[in-house]
Amino acid sequence: MNSSDEGFQTNPAIPLYLSQEHDCSYLQDRSASIIYFDPSVEADIPIYQWLVDRGFRRSGNHIYRPACPSCHACVPLRLPVAQFKPNRSQRRCWKQNNANITVTDRPSEFDQEQFDLYQRYAKARHNDGNMADFGPNEYMDFLTSSWSETIFFEFRIDSKLVAVAISDLLPDGLSSTYTFYDPDLSHLGLGIYCLLWQIEQTQQRGLHWLYPGYWIKECKKMNYKDKFRPIEAWSNNRWNTYETGQPLAL
Repeated sequence: MNSSDEGFQTNPAIPLYLSQEHDCSYLQDRSASIIYFDPSVEADIPIYQWLVDRGFRRSGNHIYRPACPSCHACVPLRLPVAQFKPNRSQRRCWKQNNANITVTDRPSEFDQEQFDLYQRYAKARHNDGNMADFGPNEYMDFLTSSWSETIFFEFRIDSKLVAVAISDLLPDGLSSTYTFYDPDLSHLGLGIYCLLWQIEQTQQRGLHWLYPGYWIKECKKMNYKDKFRPIEAWSNNRWNTYETGQPLAL
C-alpha cells in the first residue's frame, strides 16, 4: 500500500509504503503500523539522510518510521550538537567516566567480545523479548546494513570492554543506532555517557546533528532522552525545538 501521508512522498525517487496494523512492540494493548522504504530497492547514504531528516530510522537494512493511525507516542528526535548544553547530572556523568574510559573506532564486523557483552546486556534489559535470543547472525543483521557506513565505538575501562555504541555516519550527522553496556556497571550511567560522547564526536567531525532515535514518554527505558536540551522532535511533518525546562510534547 503506497503511503499518501503528506510530507513523505515529496521525493518520488524514494518509494515508501504503509504496513498493515500489527501489535505494538513498545506499548501493550496497542496496534501499530509503519511507513517503510521499499525493501526491494537498494538504499544508500543520501537516501537515508533524506529519510532520517523526516523522522525515519534504520534496523538492519530496513528503514522505517511509525505511522500509527490512533497513536503518536513514538517521537523521532534529533539533537543540534553545536547548541547542546549538558545539565548538572550529565556534567557529573561525563566527569565521572571521561577520565577512566578510552574509546576506539571499530569496523562493523562481528566480534565475539562485543557479542558476549551484548548477550549479557540483552538478557538483563530485554529478557521479555526476542533480542535476548539473538545469535551472531541475527545480532549483525539487526545492527548493520549492506549500504550504511556503520561504526562500532568500543568503550573500555583499562582493558575491559564496558560498552559499545553503534552509529551510522551520515553527511550531516551521526545516527545513534544502538548502545549496549555492562549491566553490572549501570551505576556509572554508561548509556548516558555513550550518548554524551557521541555528541562530542559529532561536534569534532564538524557535523550538525546527533539522531538518538525515538522517544516514548510511557517507556521508562527511553526516559533519559528527555533530559537532553535543546532537542528537536518531529511532529506534524516538521521539527519542533524544545529548550531547557520545556517538556517534550507528544
